Amino acid sequence: MQLHIGDITLPTNLLLAPVAGYFDLANRLVVRSVGGVPCECGHLGDVRYDVGDGTYGAVGLTCTELLCPQAILNEAHKTQWLAATAPEDRPVAMQLYGAEPGILAEAARWAEAQGAAIIDINMGCPVDKVTKKNGGSKLLCDPGFAVTICKTVVDAVKTPVTCKIRLGWDDDQIIADTLPSQLCDVGAKAITVHGRTTAMRFRPSVRLDGIAMTVEGVKRHHPDVPVIGNGDIKTPEDAKEMIDITGCDGVMVARGAMGQPWLFRDIAYHLKTGKTAPPLPRAERARLVLDHFEHLVKRRGERVAVNTIRFRTSKYSPHLQPWPGLRRSVQPMKTAAEFREYWQEGIERIEEEDATPALA
Repeated sequence: MQLHIGDITLPTNLLLAPVAGYFDLANRLVVRSVGGVPCECGHLGDVRYDVGDGTYGAVGLTCTELLCPQAILNEAHKTQWLAATAPEDRPVAMQLYGAEPGILAEAARWAEAQGAAIIDINMGCPVDKVTKKNGGSKLLCDPGFAVTICKTVVDAVKTPVTCKIRLGWDDDQIIADTLPSQLCDVGAKAITVHGRTTAMRFRPSVRLDGIAMTVEGVKRHHPDVPVIGNGDIKTPEDAKEMIDITGCDGVMVARGAMGQPWLFRDIAYHLKTGKTAPPLPRAERARLVLDHFEHLVKRRGERVAVNTIRFRTSKYSPHLQPWPGLRRSVQPMKTAAEFREYWQEGIERIEEEDATPALA
């Protein structure tokens, strides 16, 4: 299912969240490389459920990590990398945070010049280093100021502006049924809502009723503005449940995609067919990890690539089993050559194992 955000048409309604420390350019390229599941011949009822390329689609939009506007304008090296994109990383949103409207507007113009298809304002990050500077979800405590920030950024660029929020700061300050519509009043083209308050952080479970409240509040006044649900999407069934219960127009996947970049493939198939997607072979999953590593080497150099992949292996490992001693074996590695050799041997072993008929 396509998704329209302003004048941007996304191929699917599945979005990759900006997660600090994870979804950098190298990781986004891996997520994008996983194509959709091939469509079956014929039709499903009276409708063709493909996205125009003979598949059931995959990720529709990725997003940079959270970007500090002042660091962007100061051309800080780390932030320049966090904002890095590439021609094959399209369409991509750039997410900004902060509490200074003028600086946010200037950073938005910079993002527009860098090719951002969408500029997202973060009003949902619960992390102390962001909220203590009155950014992120702290903006939910002053809805009027949040609206001012949104309008200032909208007026500064031609690119569609979206906002990512939470349900409120805490249970005494719920804004899900009021602020989102007000943001749309001043030009926000989509709202993404994480179904928790700031006080909840990431526990307990996401509140689907809160997302439904946001959908209802927006659609009452802005029926054409999409609302994207976010939180606890770890399986295709989670995505379908969120859409069915809340009426949201799409879902944004965060932690669930950290170790399984093929999750969007599986979600798209399930949403369109109601079935479980044919599993991506284990050897192909392992090759994606090697691709991730090579993207890191190309763009960040050997030292950063090795250190990063050692850290990320803990997320990939559960989806590559059986692979005895995987995490333990990777941790002491120092060079790209070590990792490549070990990983290629692992792929070859998986192929041999999977090709061997199981004993009756």
